[in-house]
Amino acid sequence: MTDTGPLFVSSGDLVSDRRYKAAVELAARGDFAAAADVLMQTVEVAPGFATAWFALGAIRDRLGDREGAMAAFRAASRGDPEDYHGARLQLARLGAGAGTPAMTEPYVRRLFDQYAGRYDAALTEHLHYRGPALLLEAVTSALARQARPIRFESLLDLGCGTGLGGAVFRPFSVRLVGVDLSAALIARAEAKGDYDRLVVGNLAAFLSDEIAKAAQYDLVLAADVFVYVNDLAPVLADIARVLAPRGVVAFTVETHSGAGVRLLPTLRFAHGRPYLRDVISAAGLKLVTLEEAAIRTEKGVPVNGLVLIAGLRTNPKTWRRTRSGHDKPCGTIEFRLTLSKLTQ
Repeated sequence: MTDTGPLFVSSGDLVSDRRYKAAVELAARGDFAAAADVLMQTVEVAPGFATAWFALGAIRDRLGDREGAMAAFRAASRGDPEDYHGARLQLARLGAGAGTPAMTEPYVRRLFDQYAGRYDAALTEHLHYRGPALLLEAVTSALARQARPIRFESLLDLGCGTGLGGAVFRPFSVRLVGVDLSAALIARAEAKGDYDRLVVGNLAAFLSDEIAKAAQYDLVLAADVFVYVNDLAPVLADIARVLAPRGVVAFTVETHSGAGVRLLPTLRFAHGRPYLRDVISAAGLKLVTLEEAAIRTEKGVPVNGLVLIAGLRTNPKTWRRTRSGHDKPCGTIEFRLTLSKLTQ
């Protein structure tokens, strides 16, 4: 299939696998009706073939058969309890099941592992991605209002990917740490040589380990990462626990005009402003900057996004209130690749 289709997982039956591949070839030629027929024959013989069910759901959806698509995605989900293909997300997009289901680790890891080879070119050349540059501008502005230099003894890049953020912030960081769930993306970040430490693992497990070690960071960065996280409350609470006393967290999100969290047709999450204010406050953080920005484009159209900066609320002398009501702030390298425990 295409980038949005399933990554092939064998049914264990050679004939069924061949039928599936024949259906993929038909779909690639634009003959979706014939592809759907072949896939239906395939799953009749191999009813547990989750990859074929998912492909059938995608094709039925493209043909405008919503009910048929949901039936196929439900069958794919039953055969894929870890949601490797993302059937639960597709069901949510179609209005069935939970509205904003959490993305599973196998799904996210697969998504980016298969995307790694063209990740940088896709983001910078085709999507005009500007997340790290916008964050640097926002952080620089926030610190300048305090007459603080843009220099960080320790910087943590959450969901660092191939290191696009690290390349932008490296000149201002003494020690740069990155973590990402995708080993393929981490390998590309390692090759660039910007990070002092890189970790393959999920955000929750990594932050838990850092909290246990009493690690502290002057800046925690999350560029285009939280669009893959439905509930930001736990991760923001953990970030607050690894921030240095005058440290800040800077991140981007996609947004919408409502109050909660929405799953977009792109299968990314959009977070409303009231929701963001609530979870930032609940984490013990104080909002410093909230600015509208087009982080990327989709099919030539700017995507509604926000750039946010927050600091610890428990350091009241660090912050002052402006007349407008916005909070502003006052006043030898060793490389190591670590494999952290991957948890569901």
